[in-house]
Amino acid sequence: MHDRAVAYLRDLQDRICAGLAAADGGAAFREDTWQRPGGGGGRSRVIENGAVFEKGGVNFSEVYGELSPEFAKQLPGDGLKFTAAGVSLVIHPRSPLVPTVHANFRYLTHGAKKWFGGGGDLTPYYPFKEDAVHFHKVWKKACDAHAPVADYAKMKRECDEYFFLKHRNEARGVGGIFFDYVDATEEAFAFVRAAGDAFIDAYLPIVERRKGLAYTPEQRFFQEYRRGRYVEFNLVYDRGTVFGLKTDGRTESILMSLPPVVRYVYDYKPAPGSPEAELTEYWLKPKDWAAMEG
Repeated sequence: MHDRAVAYLRDLQDRICAGLAAADGGAAFREDTWQRPGGGGGRSRVIENGAVFEKGGVNFSEVYGELSPEFAKQLPGDGLKFTAAGVSLVIHPRSPLVPTVHANFRYLTHGAKKWFGGGGDLTPYYPFKEDAVHFHKVWKKACDAHAPVADYAKMKRECDEYFFLKHRNEARGVGGIFFDYVDATEEAFAFVRAAGDAFIDAYLPIVERRKGLAYTPEQRFFQEYRRGRYVEFNLVYDRGTVFGLKTDGRTESILMSLPPVVRYVYDYKPAPGSPEAELTEYWLKPKDWAAMEG
């Protein structure tokens, strides 16, 4: 299972990078290969200053070794030996009308325990209903084709709950799907492949619809302010960030998820009734997007 998962994830990284680079049309991914002290390594691919994507990373890693006794207690399984392979991506478009996206697909072992995890979620700044509906419908289709191992309603709910900034009492975005600690059966692997393959279909049509739209300096200001929420989540709550740092992963690759330009404004409050206020008052409340018409 490990070798097959690694082969699939390497190919997935290639295909996602090709799709994103084609959508950008102005920049290519730069690749860095790296080795992890203690075992394994990876390929980090970053796109910067493109026509569409201001910064983005699509990383593949395959690492192994021993966990610290303290961290081993926080994971399913037994002993200290572990393996982990995954593709993780975060894309930050330049335009505030094109949403940020995150996805991750991974296979881990800890002693006798073997599991899959992953998912994808969308973080818009100026949302469009048809985008949120499309994103969720693609994930639901992938889940429905692999029921009961994949339960869209459960994974959608877990996504809403996971990508939530407790200290802000606020969702990070409009969600998607999230799953973790799914026993590594053949059925689960088939679903993970379907979900990974679905990413391009879930995201690129949204990019194509929005990338040519004009936006204002005020909208760009708001995007930079809202990017601060992304930083807060990834540094405080994100399991992948914590796992990478706790297992001596490559720091540059782990923190590639952070946006290039972020604005923190003290006690910022959008004008009542504005699109900026509507983001948190309406869009970031959990909704059954997949049941709606775009």
